[in-house]
Amino acid sequence: MKAVLNINTNVQLNFSQIAHLAKQLPRKQKSKLASILEKDIQEEEFITKSELVARIKEGLEEVKLYKQGKVEFQSARELLNEL
Repeated sequence: MKAVLNINTNVQLNFSQIAHLAKQLPRKQKSKLASILEKDIQEEEFITKSELVARIKEGLEEVKLYKQGKVEFQSARELLNEL
């Protein structure tokens, strides 16, 4: 029977170190890692050009309302205090 040891650590690695570790994996595990990363990339959210333009227009409309005195914005200090 094999003994299993679980160790939880907080080790910071840079990209080169992670790549070096991944290269040491057996072929089957490299393939599995590659599929997981590919799936993750495909699931990332991308916005289209038209969505970006719509968001910019929305922001400009808010600025216009602010200049007209119809809405108020938070100060930078208030925003930082929320964080």
